Amino acid sequence: MNEKEQSSVKSSEKPEKQKQETQNTLTLVHEFPASRFTDKETYKAEEKALQEQLFHVQQAYFHQNRRALIIFEGWDASGKGGAIRRVTEKLDPRGVRVLPVAKPDEIDQAKHFLYRFWHHVPAPGNMTIFDRSHYGRVLVERVDQLASDAQWRRGYREINEFEETLHNSGVRIVKLFMHISAAEQRKRFEERLRNPYKRWKLTAEDLHNSKQRHHYISAINDMFAKTNTPFAPWKIIDGEHKWQARVEVLRAIVEVLSADVDIVPPPLNEDLIAMATQQLNITDELPGI
Repeated sequence: MNEKEQSSVKSSEKPEKQKQETQNTLTLVHEFPASRFTDKETYKAEEKALQEQLFHVQQAYFHQNRRALIIFEGWDASGKGGAIRRVTEKLDPRGVRVLPVAKPDEIDQAKHFLYRFWHHVPAPGNMTIFDRSHYGRVLVERVDQLASDAQWRRGYREINEFEETLHNSGVRIVKLFMHISAAEQRKRFEERLRNPYKRWKLTAEDLHNSKQRHHYISAINDMFAKTNTPFAPWKIIDGEHKWQARVEVLRAIVEVLSADVDIVPPPLNEDLIAMATQQLNITDELPGI
């Protein structure tokens, strides 16, 4: 093939590549439709059904030695804590761990930023939830200039390599970003300030970050553009309405973790069943046998 023909092939490939990149692009929206839930009973019914499905998924992951990493990022007061509580509420606590990620201490600051996250990779049969995560390198560390330009720019590649390594070793990754409007965030800040039992949740850092919102929007959209990968895609959750957000979080996790996974409980050992039915004096037929 001569140079002209090679150039023609490369040119024909560009539109397809650009089309794929466009399809993979996520950006924050600035319009938030009304919640589809108008009554608490409907919300609770959907939430309960999804929690039960997630519990069955957790059982399947335990029996099949599968691993899952669920990553929560989002605005302050966007509902990450409330969503995580609904995710873990019906799960077996022995098989799920929540890691609240804060500013690294001096020892961790002296190491590569991913070092501390490697220690919390889920074990076989387990799920780990990151409440904030390694994406701090390209978010708060970028916006507040806690990392150099070279460090946070390099961070996209390092994060993708980290997540691809986990994916290749069998870890299913769910990445959720909780998105709310500036007006809704301000409303929730005020609610926390007025409620003595929630006042502790409002920090000076929250107020500082809210003033940096326009810088964060740029950083978040860059994060989506550079780390929305086939092996670890992002899902933006409309967090403007808490009921709907919690249901959508549960649904997103169930869909990703159950894809191509057999959720049917494994059969019990027949000898064990015979022993148990005799010892417990069970005469009727057991379900599923």
